Amino acid sequence: MWSGPRNLSTAMMYAFGNCADFAIWDEPFYAPYLAATCADHPMRDEIVEAHETDPMKVAERCLDTIPAQKTHFYMKHMPHHMIKGFPLDWAKDCINVHLIRHPSRVIASYGVKRDEMTLADIGYVQQAVLYDQIGGIVIDSSDIRAAPEKMLKKLCAAISLPFDPAMLHWETGPRSDDGIWARHWYNAVHQSTGFAGAEGPLPVLDSAQEKMRHLAMPHYEKLAQHKL
Repeated sequence: MWSGPRNLSTAMMYAFGNCADFAIWDEPFYAPYLAATCADHPMRDEIVEAHETDPMKVAERCLDTIPAQKTHFYMKHMPHHMIKGFPLDWAKDCINVHLIRHPSRVIASYGVKRDEMTLADIGYVQQAVLYDQIGGIVIDSSDIRAAPEKMLKKLCAAISLPFDPAMLHWETGPRSDDGIWARHWYNAVHQSTGFAGAEGPLPVLDSAQEKMRHLAMPHYEKLAQHKL
């Protein structure tokens, strides 16, 4: 599952994690990305210390034996973590799903968590390039929030998996599969027991955010043409 930040990606990870036959891996390339770029992210040093930073080892594990002897392996990935030189061939042997969200919503939400952001931080350009490289299925987070059961059934059908009603609800609090960064980024989903309701009107952005939205929109619209 490929997704930019602030895009229902953790809720989707929890939904699939509630399926008894799924193992979960939370943003495997985040630590390698931080180690390679020295990007100034919250908890950077803790993340690099706690997680594998070698992208080759991470890529090998992506196609290795599925943990806990599960049938399926759900990996939550972010396109902007896949910087030049990081292996991507492993993805060709996976079912790739691209989770998208309107840039106005992502920019407004991301701005609450970080004082500064660039277009590269929210992943739209990288996700459009990635889609060209590996293809896959596209689904919009707004559609999921508006009709969770309908859209999850649609997604499961598209990837030839049975729908499990357990995907719709989960217990509050953190998960053992969470990356160490969860305590900074996942507070909202930790308080939830399922998908939030349909989203309201698009948020109002300031001038700098609006410029970023303008740059991101063509990439979002390109992927949205292919959504379920």
